Amino acid sequence: GFQIWAELLGGLGLAGSLDVWAGHSFPTVLYLAMGGSLVGYIYSAPPLKLKQNGWIGNIALGISYISLPWWAGQALFGTLTTDIIVLTLLYSVAGLGIAIVNDFKSIKGDTALGLQSIPVAFGIDTAKWICIGTIDITQITIAGYLLGAGKPYHALALLCLILPQVFFQSKYILTDPIKYDVRYQASAQPFLVLGLLVTALARSQ
Repeated sequence: GFQIWAELLGGLGLAGSLDVWAGHSFPTVLYLAMGGSLVGYIYSAPPLKLKQNGWIGNIALGISYISLPWWAGQALFGTLTTDIIVLTLLYSVAGLGIAIVNDFKSIKGDTALGLQSIPVAFGIDTAKWICIGTIDITQITIAGYLLGAGKPYHALALLCLILPQVFFQSKYILTDPIKYDVRYQASAQPFLVLGLLVTALARSQ
């Protein structure tokens, strides 16, 4: 209990200090940290317990993994704009797909606990396609956004980074997502993260 409170209050204190350092008139980083802490709590704690629902729980994870850190960094070192918020929320849909990869190996436990993860709710075969669909369609959509924003080279780079992910999805996820989940993450995740970097660089120029 003490460790949790120490980390929570320490993190919020640090976030508030960063707002002061950045000269923010509104404590954006602190509010984002508070929001992230709240999401982390309601993800597991009743009565909401977001992880009971595969869609809501996994999109909450995606937002926590991708959107919130990006927003905090953008607010601290730049300007947090509406298009950045929309873009990162789109990327959070890919985060949903990543979270599904972790759900495959937990099917028995989730079923016993009554948690409706995507693999439990739809079955492994359908969940495979939901998983890779959310990851790939999201990135293709963002590549289209970059192209429309006059960033053709960044869009092309992002599309090239999607190709190895599709290869590893075919090799691991569509073959046996329970057996190869870790191998898939180790193989494909770096390309998705590089895509995030490409998108961030495109937005910064």
